[in-house]
Amino acid sequence: MTNYVAFTAQRAIDYVSTLIESKQCNFFDSGQTLSAYEFGDGNLNLVFRITDEQNNSVILKQALPYARCVGESWPLTLDRARIEAQVLLNHGAICPTYTANVLHYSEIQALTILEDLGNLQILRTAQNNAEQFPKLAQHVATYLSHTGFYNSDFYLTAQTKKALVSQFTNPELCQITEDLFFSDPYIGHERNNYPDQLQSEVDAIQKNSALKLEIAKLKANFLSNPQTLLHGDMHSGSIFVDCNNTKMIDPEFGFFGPVGFDIGSFIGNLLLNYCAQYGHIEDFVARRNYQTHLLSCIVDTYSLFEQQWLELIRTKTTDESLAPVGYAQYFMKNVLQDAVGCCGAELIRRTIGLAHVSDIDSISDDNARLTVQKQTLALGEQLILNAQTCNNKEAFFSLLISQLN
Repeated sequence: MTNYVAFTAQRAIDYVSTLIESKQCNFFDSGQTLSAYEFGDGNLNLVFRITDEQNNSVILKQALPYARCVGESWPLTLDRARIEAQVLLNHGAICPTYTANVLHYSEIQALTILEDLGNLQILRTAQNNAEQFPKLAQHVATYLSHTGFYNSDFYLTAQTKKALVSQFTNPELCQITEDLFFSDPYIGHERNNYPDQLQSEVDAIQKNSALKLEIAKLKANFLSNPQTLLHGDMHSGSIFVDCNNTKMIDPEFGFFGPVGFDIGSFIGNLLLNYCAQYGHIEDFVARRNYQTHLLSCIVDTYSLFEQQWLELIRTKTTDESLAPVGYAQYFMKNVLQDAVGCCGAELIRRTIGLAHVSDIDSISDDNARLTVQKQTLALGEQLILNAQTCNNKEAFFSLLISQLN
């Protein structure tokens, strides 16, 4: 942490000005007066928007040496800034259309300067307002399938893949996922956060030996299966959108892990929003129309992800030993079963774990919010328990519909 200093808005301006004057970057013209302000409600980092007199702007994101949402009692490595920048560069080289563009990175100051996506919306905020994005499923499926395949053993040599696994080793942030996603909700940890009225449901989850067995399998796979370079935090707050564009941001939890984790997390967040609409939209027809849109997005994401992976395996695999007839289907079945389980785990941990979602927490009526929380817990439990029965997309969709209607 030598020479590291946590930035203020003025320090952010001074840093960018020095880059411009030394001609290390050209995102602003020399001599422009810059302004900056901090924004965002992230759990871990400082984020500044820096603007010139012509209203051009960039985003400067700096890691703090602790979890901002908890404080200095929860120290964190600054290396996560390197991980984030390098995941964005890796994914951006494969899928630039859907990846936020990195303009500058400093290892010393643990910061990244990114293109400003302020003309787009955060997906979670937009979906809380029941906005629809017809291209979202196609964009997310393409991003996840292509970044997944081109960082996998199907495409990379064994030596290249192992070097990347080492480069993207991310133990501290992986530990957060391991604890918050797969451990805390099932053991009654002090970090868990839920209303007293949910205690009986929480007790049932923590005493469900069959559920805990399936969670153990999911966690073991997460710990030991470096299939591809994951985004690692594919929730609705890590995606910028409008009707025609989708951009992924914030992959500081990135590492080499199981392919199904990212798509499972994404679908889990769509389901959190689906359930939350019972507390947001009173009109039955309007609510059902929006929930139908969300279900279509889930179906399309799952189907396109599978189709694109299978086509990439068929046409781009470089290792002939992974190309026998039937192996691609076997691989994808396991990936998508894991995704269903991770989807269920996302629903549970966002309901009773440390990190909640505004989809549910913003429901103003206490009783309505409690009803939604009970639904997300029940849905998450059934997805985890029945993930291994989802041998194909029809089985997954049937399971979803049986739980949602």
